[in-house]
Amino acid sequence: MLRVLTTVLFALLALPAAADPVESFDAFVRGFEAKAVRAGISRDVYRQVTAGLKPVSNIPGLVTSQPEFSTPMWDYIEGRVSSGRIQRGRDAMARNRALFDRIGQQYGVDPAILGAIWGMETDYGAVLGNSKLIKPVIPSLATLVHHRRGRLAEDENELLVALRLIQDHGWRADTLVGSWAGAIGHTQVIVSGLLAHGTDGDGDGRVNPHASLADALATTAVYLRALKYQPGIDWGFEVELPTGFDYTLATRTEMRPVRFFAERGVRRVKGREFADLNQDVFLYVPTGQNGPKFLMTPNYLVLKGYNFSDSYALAVAHLTDRLKGAGPFVTPWPKTTQFPNRQQRIDIQRWLKQLGFYDGEVDGRIGPISQLAYQRFQAARGLVADGFITRDAHAALQAATR
Repeated sequence: MLRVLTTVLFALLALPAAADPVESFDAFVRGFEAKAVRAGISRDVYRQVTAGLKPVSNIPGLVTSQPEFSTPMWDYIEGRVSSGRIQRGRDAMARNRALFDRIGQQYGVDPAILGAIWGMETDYGAVLGNSKLIKPVIPSLATLVHHRRGRLAEDENELLVALRLIQDHGWRADTLVGSWAGAIGHTQVIVSGLLAHGTDGDGDGRVNPHASLADALATTAVYLRALKYQPGIDWGFEVELPTGFDYTLATRTEMRPVRFFAERGVRRVKGREFADLNQDVFLYVPTGQNGPKFLMTPNYLVLKGYNFSDSYALAVAHLTDRLKGAGPFVTPWPKTTQFPNRQQRIDIQRWLKQLGFYDGEVDGRIGPISQLAYQRFQAARGLVADGFITRDAHAALQAATR
């Protein structure tokens, strides 16, 4: 059985942390110069690019309110995979059919996945001209590093790569534009992805995923292949589980062949057949026993490599199918679910620790360790062990610790 190497966070309850800067922005810019020089950026280039640099005031708020981490999964997916976006995507792909077919064939990536990423990231390029959303990335990346949002090493690397793109690859500080998080072009490739996988898709001798859709699609296709995208394999399938199914098998710590689940009564929805019983998959139950369930292939994890959020990855997967003409998920989302507030999440972790199921931090941030601990608690109590932490989990644990 193939071990899954990708780590997972439960999106809704694991909001990115915002930290306070340890110095003024100007002091940070002066101090970062030495790090940039050690990374190969010339002092002259650094000083030219950062002269008069100012922080972007709204970025700290954006860090803690990212919809893929702060919105229930069903709201996020239904809001983005809307009928309008599906139709716009079908129309946009039809207008660019030859390009999508060529890129798909050349790089072995499903054109509909590229179309879905295009739609999710920039609404098929519609937002690229919006100066409120698309701005020079150097101030944005510098602001992220200055605020030390909890992924400092990654943010520092993105800033250094952006400086390198300006120094060595013909970009200027005013033309290297993207989102507040430093993502570039039609498909919003992060700058380190652009440096590593930038591909000239239109044959003009340059790579510009902002100005050229062909460059953006080719770059994203190469990026997905680098993340080990497997040609000819779907992202996964919606499935139904039999009554009494063992939910502890819903884990991403290992993959099993489809046959393993089929032998335990797992079926595709609408009576569809599994195409390959030997395909490695994992069972994903993002919203518990009452919501949609999926068997996911390694290509789903590739989408998470592009953006770590499960809500994002599942939205791209679903939009991919909808662009091909498929319908909505069969099983409805459990929209009446009540989620615990921060104090209740802290209580849940504290009680799980008290009962011997949890050895992580008690910080109110619910991730896979907390989910697994709650799943063990459920299994020990003879409950459906789906690991889905809701307000009911708080009540159950409170009763268990009285």
